[in-house]
Amino acid sequence: MKRLIASLAILFSFLTFALVKQTNDQKQNTKPIIGILQLMSHPALDEIHQGVVAGLKSEGYSNGKNIEIDYQNAQNDQSNLKSMSDRFKNKNATLMIGIATPAAQSLANVAGNTPVIMGAISDPVKANLVKSLSHPGGNVTGVQHVEPVKKQVQMIKSLSPDIKTMGVIYTSSDDASTGEAKEFMHYAKEAGIKTQAYTVTSTNDINQVAATMVSKVQGVYVPTDNTIASGMSTLIKTTDTAKIPVYAAADTMVKNGAVGTFSVSQYQMGVLTGKIAAQVLKGKKPADIPVQHTEKGVYSINLKAAQKLGISIPEDILQVAQKKGSVYK
Repeated sequence: MKRLIASLAILFSFLTFALVKQTNDQKQNTKPIIGILQLMSHPALDEIHQGVVAGLKSEGYSNGKNIEIDYQNAQNDQSNLKSMSDRFKNKNATLMIGIATPAAQSLANVAGNTPVIMGAISDPVKANLVKSLSHPGGNVTGVQHVEPVKKQVQMIKSLSPDIKTMGVIYTSSDDASTGEAKEFMHYAKEAGIKTQAYTVTSTNDINQVAATMVSKVQGVYVPTDNTIASGMSTLIKTTDTAKIPVYAAADTMVKNGAVGTFSVSQYQMGVLTGKIAAQVLKGKKPADIPVQHTEKGVYSINLKAAQKLGISIPEDILQVAQKKGSVYK
């Protein structure tokens, strides 16, 4: 009899443990799954990713606590974008966030009714992600990447007033980069600066294209371009040898050798993306959330690059950069 009671006690303990474990597993599985798909690794996109996590946290959503973040990096591989998008869909992600246009497009292609939040997309309408910025429609909304290009031209005139001709280097297949390059050329023409476009198809082209470009221009402008950003060290090595300054659209490119920029913060765009994702988690429909963008730009100056090229940074710009932006020494 004692043996029977002991056996029943062991069986009861086992069943109790299994029930508790199942209950805990169910609780864990009730956490909303947030799929974050990033096109590739480089500082600008990494900062957006960090901002997304911070933006979610500021709205009360922390990874491992009340949400599960599944972060995937496609390493600029189209097949990875597809398989990782399918991964989120198969996991029944509550919502999906795409960092860079190809990532957002890949998610939108498989999303169905799952909300997709754009993380800093330059032209969401042209990319066929939303119907309009004010009324996105469907299940996609998020953050548009809008750079103050006109102010970037004004900054270049202040730092390098003698420049008459600038090369504009960008990736030919990148619609966002191409659009920003054309915008720069428009404002440069208004400011009396001639421009010449130079395009690449991959980072492997940068060295050769840059070598040709520096023999014909007095300065170089780089729009927001993931490919050029990844090969920034190659570009800077060539332009430094020719004693030609590079001005860029993103702070991360300044950190990597460009002389300066006046740009919006990649990190703050990520924060805004995270906050919009939080609105959807709280029940708001993407179709009812207008596409947003950060408006406040800041100066970023690379003093080492400027000094190497004999460029004097105006005191007023330097002071503002030190107070509100970034100064790299």
